[in-house]
Amino acid sequence: MSRSPARIAHDRAVDALRAQLVAQPDGSPIRLAKPTSNLFRFREPPPANALDVSAFAGVIDIDTAAGTADVGGMTTYENLADATLARDRMPHVVPQLKTITLGGAVAGLGIESSSFRNGMPHESVLEMEILTPDGDVVLARPDNEHRDLFRGFPNSYGTLGYALRLRIELQPVKPYVSLRHVRYSDAAACAKGIEEACATGSGEAADFVDGTVFAGDEMYLTLGTFSDQAADVSDYTGQRIFYHSIRDRVTDQLTVRDYLWRWDTDWFWCSKALGAQHPVVRRLWPRRYLRSDVYRKIVAFDRRHQLSARVGRLLRQPDREAVIQDIEVPVERLAEFLEFFDAEIGIRPVWLCPVRLRESHGWPLYPMEPGRLFVNVGFWATVPLGPGQPDGTHNRLIESKVTDLGGHKSLYSDSYFTEDEFWLRYDGETYRKLKQTYDPKGRLPDLYAKCVGNR
Repeated sequence: MSRSPARIAHDRAVDALRAQLVAQPDGSPIRLAKPTSNLFRFREPPPANALDVSAFAGVIDIDTAAGTADVGGMTTYENLADATLARDRMPHVVPQLKTITLGGAVAGLGIESSSFRNGMPHESVLEMEILTPDGDVVLARPDNEHRDLFRGFPNSYGTLGYALRLRIELQPVKPYVSLRHVRYSDAAACAKGIEEACATGSGEAADFVDGTVFAGDEMYLTLGTFSDQAADVSDYTGQRIFYHSIRDRVTDQLTVRDYLWRWDTDWFWCSKALGAQHPVVRRLWPRRYLRSDVYRKIVAFDRRHQLSARVGRLLRQPDREAVIQDIEVPVERLAEFLEFFDAEIGIRPVWLCPVRLRESHGWPLYPMEPGRLFVNVGFWATVPLGPGQPDGTHNRLIESKVTDLGGHKSLYSDSYFTEDEFWLRYDGETYRKLKQTYDPKGRLPDLYAKCVGNR
């Protein structure tokens, strides 16, 4: 078959990247030179010899008839969505933040309000072209000799290799999404509402389901459905703030693009801590900078220079612990988790997102039970430490509770598991076999070293 100019350029970029990697001395650490990150395990900037992967940030081909796209692994979902929406298509799951990359969402997992129906981003991947640490490029599919890598790549966080090209399934879209915000006065009722919405859409077929908890007696499910027409389209990309509208409106309508990025403009609600929701600041803040990657750079600068911590010490305030996590618990244990969370942590608001694996076989490094409905709970803030409490106190408490409830924890942020605890939760036996096969020289850190040791 003839290759398109975009595919020819991609293949040349693969050869150039392999040459970069092979030229590095044996034993030298491998890092990617990426301009953005959505991880909250802050590391030192990549070294001068970091691999240049900028050539893999683009859509190679969209086949509307087949309902598929070939995409570079470093392509952001913002660019991917723009390319596919122009063809009236979108990925099955589009994570909430614009600069999450497709390869990052597959290697590090992702979730959104379509996940109750479509699972996670890696479940709509048909094949992956993966650069291994020794410089080989393998094509991993669910039915070929690299099927174990295909199944073990999700939740490997770049410790087995890097996805250079992925072929993914797409779904048709309509121009608008109509929203309905349903209020619940307690967590048990909300959990039951989630089960009903994910089964029947509360009387209508829901395309999207997520939720927001403002208080123990004030929580909302937002049910979204595709629509061909809209009488009055809202805009939350400027002065208006999406999460405020959940409390103020029963129904709403957005363009499909604005729906996909409804949380990005204010980083859910975290922009408030940076002053971006103050009315005066909001009017002066350029609209193009109301986005999650800008806020994360501000937080990274603050972390690097310890500005907030220094001010807190000058004001004699207690030390604070960053509690930035996403966890999943079975829907029937959601109320129990939220009760614990209110009593021990106290962060508000929190985000709820139901998820059910699309595939019946499961994925070894993030062993959720297929067919079972879980609810992702996302919370991103700091909490004060009590006298004598070390940093990590609250995160360890959450890790323990989630395990007790039969749940899981995402690894994009700080983790405090012991090594034995970690491998028990994330299938150490399967991981070690994959590591020996695809990185026998240990040129990349293992999953525990990267996600807990922050290497």
